[in-house]
Amino acid sequence: MGWVFAGCGAFAICGAAFDWDWFMNNHKARLFVILLGRRGARLVYGFLGSGLVVLGALMAMGILGEGR
Repeated sequence: MGWVFAGCGAFAICGAAFDWDWFMNNHKARLFVILLGRRGARLVYGFLGSGLVVLGALMAMGILGEGR
């Protein structure tokens, strides 16, 4: 399950870094774009993605449990 989190985080980082229009125009991301502007939303998704990558890597290595 950890690699799923890491993959989702990497996807969010790529969406923010490459400034994909289809990613930022998604109805879920649109709220961040309205509130923070496009650049702010990209920063939020970059930090969120980074956190997911770290969390996923820690789970995949067995450092954090998966809540069993």
